[in-house]
Amino acid sequence: MSPLAAVLAVVGLIAVTTVVGLIWKRRNGRVRLAADTAEIVRPTDVGTDAPFGERATLLQFSTEFCAYCPATRRVLGGLADHNDGVEHVDVDLTNSPELAQRFRVLQTPTTLLLDGRGAVRARIGGAPKRAELEASLADILNGTRHVAA
Repeated sequence: MSPLAAVLAVVGLIAVTTVVGLIWKRRNGRVRLAADTAEIVRPTDVGTDAPFGERATLLQFSTEFCAYCPATRRVLGGLADHNDGVEHVDVDLTNSPELAQRFRVLQTPTTLLLDGRGAVRARIGGAPKRAELEASLADILNGTRHVAA
């Protein structure tokens, strides 16, 4: 391989990885609305005895070595504390790969926003963007139904 071809290959590789990284960063932490045919989740489905909220549940999937999980736990816990009928449930996937597969968790934290029935209304991969999270939770609490495009 000529030196010019090697330099062009390196520059091309850097450009591609930069674009992929920017796309990933833009999507990380964004609320993605669920489809109309939302899955219903019960506490037993995620191996917990923790009660789900009457109006909404912030279901967080974490692992022991997740860097963003403690901050996410504080944000979700605070939102649950300030909204009646809302609970925050944290599920550790460290020793439960079957749960990660079932709920298609590819990164931690991953948060599912459930309505009072336990239907998945939205999904957040990564640390949530607080303003989007609050708006989505307000939609659930106000009975607003947005559907993914």
